[in-house]
Amino acid sequence: MANPTPRRLEVLQGTLEMLILQTLQWGPQHGYSIATAIRVGSNDALQVETGSLYPALHRLERQKCVKASWETSANRQRTRVYRLTASGRKRLVSERSRWEAVSAAMSGILFPSKQGSPA
Repeated sequence: MANPTPRRLEVLQGTLEMLILQTLQWGPQHGYSIATAIRVGSNDALQVETGSLYPALHRLERQKCVKASWETSANRQRTRVYRLTASGRKRLVSERSRWEAVSAAMSGILFPSKQGSPA
């Protein structure tokens, strides 16, 4: 009997661009590689659909956070490769800081300590 498909989570609004920037910090990649890195890095919990990925990449390119160029892949296919820019690195630092603050705030509510928690 086949295993049921793992439950996939939708990427929270506003976090996809941060995930893309984080993935590109590891080096230049094409769209499929970015989506795969997010899926694998999240243990198959997060799946980025093409209809969300490419508009986000185009937004980041317009905002000068990523730079794209056409290259020929190992199997001789033309592919669009995305690279993180200096502006993108700064944005990633800012987005990660914001994410950490939101995460800490959520944890404080979801997992309150016994001391100082509301009665």
